[in-house]
Amino acid sequence: MTSPSGRVRVFVGTSLDGFIAGPDDDLSFLDPPEGATLAGDHGFGQLLEETGALLMGRRTYDVVTSFDVPWPYGERPLLVATSRPLEPAHPTVQAVRGSITELVEQARAAAAGKDVYLDGGALIRAALMVDLVDELTITLVPIAIGRGVPLLAGLERAQRLERVAVKELEAGMVQLVYRPRRR
Repeated sequence: MTSPSGRVRVFVGTSLDGFIAGPDDDLSFLDPPEGATLAGDHGFGQLLEETGALLMGRRTYDVVTSFDVPWPYGERPLLVATSRPLEPAHPTVQAVRGSITELVEQARAAAAGKDVYLDGGALIRAALMVDLVDELTITLVPIAIGRGVPLLAGLERAQRLERVAVKELEAGMVQLVYRPRRR
């Protein structure tokens, strides 16, 4: 069921073996295979249009801000869950603390009725465990990397998901959209 204050959505790419990053937070497995060019953003632009605020883990934030690219999130508030001092990379960035429930409440308030984009493996797992995720879009990249940062490994209990959509993308990728079944 969608919250009246907007959905909490996950949009992430993973290796076939379930990693959202390789060792040392390496994201090179997300690059297109040699000779392939990827057309479009596979729904990321639409997701951002519907997003009022982002809630991101500190590790993910540090990785994203290390890229030499223009700020990708526009003027949307970006809340970074961290207990360490934070130098904001953009005026819309702020550090937040609390339980996952409190963090999502803060993000929903900042989203002003629009969706919240949740990013970061630990935050995603924590939000799933307390039934706060409304939708997961997972793009499977046809590569097995063997180790790294898992998306779902380490959940404290099984999570039943209802398939919403499956879409074949170029370069052998497949995008899966799921809605968690509530307990």
